[in-house]
Amino acid sequence: MARILVIDDEPKMTSLVCGELEDAGHAVTTSTKPADALALIDKHSFDVVITDLSMPEISGMNILDKALEKPGTDVIIMTAYGTVESAVSAMKKGAADYLLKPFSLDEMRLIVEKLVERQRLASLNKHYEEAERGRLAESFIGSSPAAQRVKKLIAQVAPTETTVLLTGRSGTGKELAARMIHDLSPRHAQPFIAVNCAAITETLLESELFGHEKGSFTGAVGRKRGRFELADGGTIFLDEIGEMSAGMQSKLLRVLEERSLVRVGGVDAVGINVRVVAATNRNLKDDLKTGAFREDLYFRLNVFPINMPNLAEREDDVLELAEYFLARQRYPASRLDEPVRKLFREYDWPGNIRELRNVLERATILAEGEPLTPDEFTLDIDNAPIGSGAPHREHATGLEATEKAMIQAALDKAGGNKTEAAKLLKISRRRLYSRMKAHEIPW
Repeated sequence: MARILVIDDEPKMTSLVCGELEDAGHAVTTSTKPADALALIDKHSFDVVITDLSMPEISGMNILDKALEKPGTDVIIMTAYGTVESAVSAMKKGAADYLLKPFSLDEMRLIVEKLVERQRLASLNKHYEEAERGRLAESFIGSSPAAQRVKKLIAQVAPTETTVLLTGRSGTGKELAARMIHDLSPRHAQPFIAVNCAAITETLLESELFGHEKGSFTGAVGRKRGRFELADGGTIFLDEIGEMSAGMQSKLLRVLEERSLVRVGGVDAVGINVRVVAATNRNLKDDLKTGAFREDLYFRLNVFPINMPNLAEREDDVLELAEYFLARQRYPASRLDEPVRKLFREYDWPGNIRELRNVLERATILAEGEPLTPDEFTLDIDNAPIGSGAPHREHATGLEATEKAMIQAALDKAGGNKTEAAKLLKISRRRLYSRMKAHEIPW
């Protein structure tokens, strides 16, 4: 059911239209006085306004202007004096459709139903978009102060057009942050194009970024649009920007300053409208001192810096992230037991979130659906920073010895019966065999 306002200085016409639309199940208000109709539009919300074009004192164009001040309102103009010029004028001003009197009531009803369905789909799409954007806002998992700071900065900068520079070690979630900035911005319906500048050879990077013309080099069999053109209207994410050569830095700076590019082998400038988010795991300030990175490009990119914290700075988030990854894998035992939680809290995670995700993936394969134990985790303890608080090998060995002793005690108590021993340990028989094999306990 739609809320519809019908305006015509002829009562018979408003009565006919009203009857047809009420029979179709809509809530219809009518007015034969344009001044009263303006007051109704001001006071109430209507999905569709159907108005005559030629009326005394106040015209249908005035009604159109007033109705369009209300978001989500469609206007249909009807007139007995239709001309191409008036139709074009009404449509240019924002009318949804135009009816020339006398018109078929069936035709009018179908036009209304088409508009109402379009509004319903737009409202549904908006609902889903808002739900998705809300989900994206929560996709940076973590409640630690460091995580909350990053979320706040992303929320503040996303609605703007400001260039963002994301810094931090590898595996800290820089691409996720870039995607959140795009998805929470007014550009969210437009392309998000990511480029890893370190993964593309210098000879190809210019063509990848800016495109090329046919015949510009061997193998250029046709014109190719670059990543900047593909991102037009949206966001381009330049990852590992610190790995870019001096020559490419110069070319990139020119494109950012002029907001246009010239394809490789081309002569014509192509205008672009993109938002730039860049990222690096290097210390660009040190590179400025050595001349490895251009100062003018640095200041062009570093308008709104966001430093992505190491996982070691987000100690409170480690367990939350781990259980999130396990739940996303639909692992049956996503809740971590205390021995694993203790291990995770004490380890410094030099590989950051990427390392956490990878060791969990390996552990779930080894555990075969059973609750995870410290023995399933291969942590890079030997390469952890000195004094980092990472668990020592002796600690891991101690946990292994404890588990082995518990299994042996259960087997002794069960008289060697594997099924009974598994029940005592509250694990499956298959898991018991797996752990006995790991500890080299005779079967």
